[in-house]
Amino acid sequence: HEYQAKEIFASHGMPVLGSVVVRSEEEAAQAYKSLSANTGGKVVVKAQIHAGGRGKAGAVKVLDSQAAVQEMVRQFLGSRVVTYQTDADGQPVHQMLVEETCDIAHEYYLSAVIDRTSRRITFMASTEGGVEIEEVAQATPEKIHTIMLDPLMGILPYQAREIALKLGFKDAQFKQMSKIVYALGEIFVK
Repeated sequence: HEYQAKEIFASHGMPVLGSVVVRSEEEAAQAYKSLSANTGGKVVVKAQIHAGGRGKAGAVKVLDSQAAVQEMVRQFLGSRVVTYQTDADGQPVHQMLVEETCDIAHEYYLSAVIDRTSRRITFMASTEGGVEIEEVAQATPEKIHTIMLDPLMGILPYQAREIALKLGFKDAQFKQMSKIVYALGEIFVK
């Protein structure tokens, strides 16, 4: 789940937003109170399922009141979310993530997948972030950059820098992105 990935990222020193996993309306109210003070009263609430497309299914929302957060949690906990990546029965929602908001200037895409042909971890990155990476892959595949990790060597520093460079980062952001990619490589090779 997303919340589990963020816990792993944080344990490796990667920047993540403050968040709380909730399994009840009462926990949602407490999470809203603790997080909204840092974000001008707004939080993001996300159903935790093993599928993409949650936003389009209404299972990810920016909310600005405790009542709205509790209502969303009431609506989704114990239900099933159907997205373009699930079957008709959808995926069950057992927990939700209440998270701080942030200002997004630009979205990027970065993932680590196992390439079945080479049996290697492959990083895919694109300046065309957001929820429609599949469309980017079909329409403009040149906007997706990949690196394969050697299973014996793991990620090498030049590979992390290569991804940051291909995404167009410069100066301090280049260094920060290189560190993030390198840390991800370390996580996935272990």
